[in-house]
Amino acid sequence: MSENIQQQIEDLRAELHQHNYRYYIEDQPTISDLEFDQKLKHLQELEQAHPEFYDPNSPTLRVGGTVTKNFPTVEHKFRMYSLDNSYDFNDLEDWERRIIRTIPDQVEFVAELKYDGASISVHYENGKLKEAITRGDGFRGDEITANVKTIPEIPLTLHGDYPDSFFMRGEIFLTRKNFDKINARRAEEGLDLFMNPRNTASGTLKMQDSAEVRKRGLTAVLYQYIADSAPAETHWELLEKAHSWGFKTSGHAKLCRNLEEIKQYITHWETARHELPFEIDGIVLKVNSLQQQARLGYTAKSPRWAMAYKFKAEQVQTKLLSVSYQVGRTGAVTPVANLQPVLLAGTTVKRASLHNEDIIRKLDLHEHDTVMVEKGGEIIPKIVGVNTSLRDSGSAAVQYITNCPECGTPLVKIEDQAIHFCPNELHCPPQVIGKMIHYVSRKALNIENLGSETIEQLYNAKLIENPADFYTLTSAQLLPLERMAKKSVDNILAGIEKSKTVPFERVLFGIGIKHVGETVAKKLAKNFESIEALQKASLEELMQVEDIGLKIAESIQLYFANPENVLMIERLKQYGIQLAKDPNAAPSAVSDKLAGKTFLFTGKLSLFSRDQAEEMVEQNGGRNISAVSKYLNYLVVGEKAGSKLKKAQELGTIEILDEQQFLDLINV
Repeated sequence: MSENIQQQIEDLRAELHQHNYRYYIEDQPTISDLEFDQKLKHLQELEQAHPEFYDPNSPTLRVGGTVTKNFPTVEHKFRMYSLDNSYDFNDLEDWERRIIRTIPDQVEFVAELKYDGASISVHYENGKLKEAITRGDGFRGDEITANVKTIPEIPLTLHGDYPDSFFMRGEIFLTRKNFDKINARRAEEGLDLFMNPRNTASGTLKMQDSAEVRKRGLTAVLYQYIADSAPAETHWELLEKAHSWGFKTSGHAKLCRNLEEIKQYITHWETARHELPFEIDGIVLKVNSLQQQARLGYTAKSPRWAMAYKFKAEQVQTKLLSVSYQVGRTGAVTPVANLQPVLLAGTTVKRASLHNEDIIRKLDLHEHDTVMVEKGGEIIPKIVGVNTSLRDSGSAAVQYITNCPECGTPLVKIEDQAIHFCPNELHCPPQVIGKMIHYVSRKALNIENLGSETIEQLYNAKLIENPADFYTLTSAQLLPLERMAKKSVDNILAGIEKSKTVPFERVLFGIGIKHVGETVAKKLAKNFESIEALQKASLEELMQVEDIGLKIAESIQLYFANPENVLMIERLKQYGIQLAKDPNAAPSAVSDKLAGKTFLFTGKLSLFSRDQAEEMVEQNGGRNISAVSKYLNYLVVGEKAGSKLKKAQELGTIEILDEQQFLDLINV
């Protein structure tokens, strides 16, 4: 029976790998998204029921779920060099002359787009992804394999005539569309927006929860084969082979016979780059022949056979009209420069980011200055300098405000942070409106037909001041308002009523406790049966929950210390909102073998993923905690277990198990 199950699992894995290749690499899917999702779900169910058949390269790992507390630093087998930069054609001509002095033969070049993201080195052994490492300092980087496995363009298994062991270098990035989606969700939840796709992609790769990484929608392109020997004579042939093995390579690379063709390629992309669905910041040029590359060699920091042509950041000069200040949902105050409209990178720019008071001081910004504005991938352009020669002699320096522009409350600046905050979170209009927008958002209470404009309208009409007020709204109050027809009102009230069935974990996320995001809310709801239990929890009890540190624990206690928050919670309870786990929900537990026992997993697990392990604990009545302490009963250790194992041994009260002993404990 188990042999049949194992074969079924392996067949499904092979089939899904092939469908991934057809969809992401060939762009020729042969089944619908629904059929793919159904097959993936079936495989997930089989793997969860049979963890003994765990495979680190299963397609289910695309979904994520692995939590990595620390990313170990790993030495690169082959150094990841940086590239020399050039900014004009004179630099390229000098580069070509240096090459010709060493290589008297005909030299071909490969021109490629320079993707603006995070560099990565991925190691493959016997056709399977073994390890993924960030560039780091070029000599060593961070091992982020679990997160990279969630990126569909990076194959988990290869096909064809691939070598036994090699590395593929590439770039991980965000398309403009996915970056805008991330910021739209953050705006919906009242969070500060990310500044550019490059930094967001880089930061995403270092997130601890790979399931959250997957939600960001990273993509990748692979552009360099690295090994002791190569199965081809040119870089161009290697790119073609890599594609045939299952790698996503650039469709915009070009084989150039001379510098003139390179210049034509650069000139084309200098303007055409604005039409791409992703950011590039230049062109990479490489000598095509691998033999010629070897003859040219390396300098102390870069290959002599490659060069990056960097596009100049587009910059224009315009007049500063005024500085205004925006208050976000969290109370963060952001200064924005209002500018005389000017055309920049194909769009009309009227505003530019000033970020914080330190930037204003560094620029020595004065009223009505003539400023230099640059667009380098940021969501809004930034001011990079001031033309002081055009400054009026009587112009005063821009002074940062001391009081909130919305409610007049004196601003506070937290030590070691550049941002000013308005502390009046319960009565400052943008913060109040932002909290209510967050409450109705898709991942929270998901109240349809209540958008940000409608909420602002209701607030201005003095009908709502906090989320509990949604449940007192009536048709008689709504119908007289502008743009409120009967059908719209009925839809709004139906959505509000429906929100009373939303489960506790999403309500907990929706009420807007500072630092309690979607993932933290889920973990709190798992460990505390009701809002009352959470309210009564001590600091130490809160910090026993996985991923809850002192900062989050103090924020939770501070929230419940405010009488206005407690009153709102009481009102929500009276209106029937789910502020406790549903006692009628179907139990997920399969036994109570681990009842009353706490578990922590550490090291590299090989028989199951960390997510699967924690699920098995909960299914058998146990509880997962995040730290080694007197409250821990069992520490389950995988390979390379570090400080947690040492601390558990020092305490002497914790039972230490390997993975098989853990499975034996629950009779798997």
